[in-house]
Amino acid sequence: MVRRMAVTLIRHGLTKANQEKRYIGHSDHSLCEKGKTELLDLKPYHGYLKPDLVLTSDRRRCLETVEILYPDVHIKICEEFRELNFGDWENKTYADLCKDPTYQKWLNQPKEVCPPNGEDFTEFKKRVSLGWEHKVVPLFKNIEINHVVILTHGGPIRYLLSQFAQEKRDFWEWNARHGQGYTLNWEGGMEGRCTLLQAAPLMEKQNG
Repeated sequence: MVRRMAVTLIRHGLTKANQEKRYIGHSDHSLCEKGKTELLDLKPYHGYLKPDLVLTSDRRRCLETVEILYPDVHIKICEEFRELNFGDWENKTYADLCKDPTYQKWLNQPKEVCPPNGEDFTEFKKRVSLGWEHKVVPLFKNIEINHVVILTHGGPIRYLLSQFAQEKRDFWEWNARHGQGYTLNWEGGMEGRCTLLQAAPLMEKQNG
């Protein structure tokens, strides 16, 4: 029998800092009331996913999202799936930073310029890749795990999709709404790109 496994990438719910368009990489923010309400509205659509395990970033916005969407599923904390560390730009907005020449360079070359005292794109990619290789790929050998949810942030979702989605797209061509994401399916092994990609959750209630 061919071994199959699904990995669903879900972005955390909305925070007040997201509403204010602040850079919140490693900063630890809770969900805002609107974020909680949106997740509760989405929860019925998540029901069919039934993950065997949730791997989650250790940031509160992710942990609180797990509590709402998957309260009865075993979780493991994975710091590797944190957002990019924006360093001195954490919790600041475009208006706060727009006169900073380094910030302007970063806007034009985000993969080449590093936020002051933050994390450059190469470090970010390496960290997320190590999380994938050490925490996700070994699960393919565990026949009791058929579906894993990774509860994370926009950056890691974009990066993992750029690496493993069927259709090859650049990092910036991917996006995920709060409380939503994508399911990637593999058959036979997890080498290379997935064999099927779907939006998650499917936004039609399941019958039966």
